Amino acid sequence: MLVALTLVASLLTPLPAPAQARPSTVPGAEHAVTAELDDLTTAGTARTGHTDPADWAGLHSAATVNPTGVPGVQIDGYFPDTSTTNPTHGWNHDAQFVIRLPERWNGGLVVTGTPGNREQYANDFTISDWVLAKGYAFAATDKGNTGLNFHTDGRRPGDAIAEWNERVTQLTVAAKAVAAQRYGRAPRRTYMAGISNGGYLVRWQLENRGWLYDGGVDWEGTLWRVKGDNLLNYLPEALRAYPDETGVREAGFAAGSEFLWPFHRQYYWELTQQLYQKELDPSYDGAAADYDYDARRPYAAVARIALTGRITKPLITLHGTLDSLLPIERDSDVYARMVGPHRPFRYHRVEGGNHLDSLVDVYPDRLRPMLPAFRDAFAELEEWTGR
Repeated sequence: MLVALTLVASLLTPLPAPAQARPSTVPGAEHAVTAELDDLTTAGTARTGHTDPADWAGLHSAATVNPTGVPGVQIDGYFPDTSTTNPTHGWNHDAQFVIRLPERWNGGLVVTGTPGNREQYANDFTISDWVLAKGYAFAATDKGNTGLNFHTDGRRPGDAIAEWNERVTQLTVAAKAVAAQRYGRAPRRTYMAGISNGGYLVRWQLENRGWLYDGGVDWEGTLWRVKGDNLLNYLPEALRAYPDETGVREAGFAAGSEFLWPFHRQYYWELTQQLYQKELDPSYDGAAADYDYDARRPYAAVARIALTGRITKPLITLHGTLDSLLPIERDSDVYARMVGPHRPFRYHRVEGGNHLDSLVDVYPDRLRPMLPAFRDAFAELEEWTGR
C-alpha cells in the first residue's frame, strides 16, 4: 500500500535462537536464521521478536479477530543486495524475507510483497495469520528497498520499483524449494496475494511470471501505465483542486468519500506523489500539485514497471468504492478494462471500502472493512482453482 507514508523504521533486536532450531537452506540467500516456534501467528511472534508490529500498524481495524496457535518453523534472512534501507534485526540489509512453515501443512504456499514501502512483516496480521491457520506456508519480501528513501536505490529511474518484481520472483522460487525440503514435496498450489503496492505485484507476477502461480488476489493494487491513468496523473489533479469538491471528484475521487479527503490530503496525496515522482522522474523539482505527467513524459521509466492486463492465471481484484488514495475509477476500474472479458479475471467492487481499514474504527457507520472481503476473495480463489 502506499502506506509507507506512515512507516516507522524498525530496529528489532537480533532474532532469538530457540533451542532445537533446525537449519534450513534457502536457495540464493546470503543469510538465514531458522527457529522452531510454538505460534507462527502475530499473537506468538510479537512476543518472541519474530515480527514487528510497527510494520503492520494502521492496516487493519482494531475489531479484527485473527486465529492463533499455529506451531511451525520460521526462517528470516536476506538475499544478496547492495542497499541498506532495511534496519530490521540490525542487519541493515535489503532484500530481507520471512518464510513460515506450519506443522500441519495443506500443501499450499502464499507469497506476498509488502504494501507501501514497508518491511517484510507488513502482511503478518492481514494475510499471514489467516493463511497459516488454513495450513498454508507463507513467504514475504521487503521488495529490496524500504522506507521513505526507497527511491534512492538503483541507478536509473524506475530501478527501485523494478527490483520489487524481481524480489518477489526470487522469493517465490526459493520458498517453493524450502517447502519441498521441509515437507518432502513441492507445493500443490501457490498463490500470490497483496495490498496496494503488494496488489500491483500480484498483477505484475500473473502477467509476467504466471507459470510460478496458480492464481492471485489483488487488494486495490497500484496501477502503473505508460499512458493513461496512474497516480502521477490524478494526485496532482486532486492537489490542485482541493478543497473544491467538484474538482477533486473530477480527479476521480468518489462522491460520498468527501469526509475522507482532509486526512488523505494531509498525510497521503502530496507525499505519495512526491515519492513516486522522485523514483520515476527525479529531475523534476517543482511543487507536487504542479506536476504534469504527460508534459514531463517519464515514459521510459514507467514502461519498465507498467502493467498490461495480460494475466495468464486466475486473478481476483477487489477495491473499495471509497478508496481515497487510489480512487477506484482511476485504478481498478481501468485495470478491469485492460484485462478484458476473455482472461481468467473476477472483479469485486467493495461498497464503502477505503484504502486503510484502520479508518473503519473512526467511521464505523460510514466505512466497510476490506479485510473480510479479502478473505472471502481468497476462499473464492481456492474454489475457482480447485484446491
